[in-house]
Amino acid sequence: MFKLLDGSQTLGRGRTFWSCFVAVLAAALIYPVFADSYDVGNFSYFLIWIFMALGLCLMWGYGGMLSFGQTLFFGISGYAYGVLAINMGGGSATIAALVLSIFIAMIAAGILGYFMIWGGINGIFFGIVTLSATLVLAFFLGQTAGPEWHIGPARLNGYNGMKGMDPLTIGDIFIEGSALYYFMVALIVIVYLALRMLVNSRIGNVIVATRENPQRAEMLGYDVRKYQLLTFVIGSGLAGLSGALYTSWGQFITPSSIGLPAAAMPIVWVAFSGRSDLTATLVGSFLLLFGFQTITIYSQQAALVLMGALLLATVMLAPQGFVLGVGKLVADRWNARRRRGAGGPSLADTSRLQSDET
Repeated sequence: MFKLLDGSQTLGRGRTFWSCFVAVLAAALIYPVFADSYDVGNFSYFLIWIFMALGLCLMWGYGGMLSFGQTLFFGISGYAYGVLAINMGGGSATIAALVLSIFIAMIAAGILGYFMIWGGINGIFFGIVTLSATLVLAFFLGQTAGPEWHIGPARLNGYNGMKGMDPLTIGDIFIEGSALYYFMVALIVIVYLALRMLVNSRIGNVIVATRENPQRAEMLGYDVRKYQLLTFVIGSGLAGLSGALYTSWGQFITPSSIGLPAAAMPIVWVAFSGRSDLTATLVGSFLLLFGFQTITIYSQQAALVLMGALLLATVMLAPQGFVLGVGKLVADRWNARRRRGAGGPSLADTSRLQSDET
């Protein structure tokens, strides 16, 4: 089973890669020891959005479905967590609220995905439909300011946002601060490794085949629509995980976290990182989130302009993603060095021999 971690659908494999992975993980685990609580809280905030990026990478990069609906399911799960946590009384019930809110987001994704995929919606129209659904939800939630808009004691509050829910709690222990940070790191490791195993499995190969040539995959006997729906539900569920964790982290959620600017951000993160690889998406999204948050302190408008400029630069200069391109370059250089050390010909030596023969 663990052989799937080093499959051909993911960048990075072998002892060197996993040694670097363990080193980075160790650095992440000891970081709270040397950092103050404010920085640890900020890092927890960055990590919340990684799940959404990984979900989009699975859908767009591996499944070929460009979705602007990540914040749609982020919002569904976030509001569901708030409603459930308030109505269930908080405390340890927040863990159940977290699980149920993700399940609700996945059900919503299954319903929307069924009508789109079985309805033959694909390509750019897939993105248009998911964006439209996202904007409809954001607009609707903005109109729920009146006292009549409530579910039990939980009021939606329109653009003022829902508040008053408890953070994740186990017994009498609130999962916040350093505890939330370690919880995030553990979840990211689990999700990242699980996704690597998924995309390198037989199911992952079929998902990639449906992206490359769905007609050929159908001729081989696979029901392409079922695999596309599975990919869409898993990716949307990860966005739902981000939404529930965000609501727990800040103990509030507003429609502004669902609207057009928010919906475009995951596209920028994944495109810049390299949509066809999970590792590139993980690294690149974190770097962009860190940079975006740093610039936002001085000017939110400047940060949004920079994100737009990065997207344009990616499309024009590195369509496969800047981080993925750098990763492949480093891997090629490393493999060439190992071949030279083993006495085999390098790429440069091979090309030189070919030119001499001609």
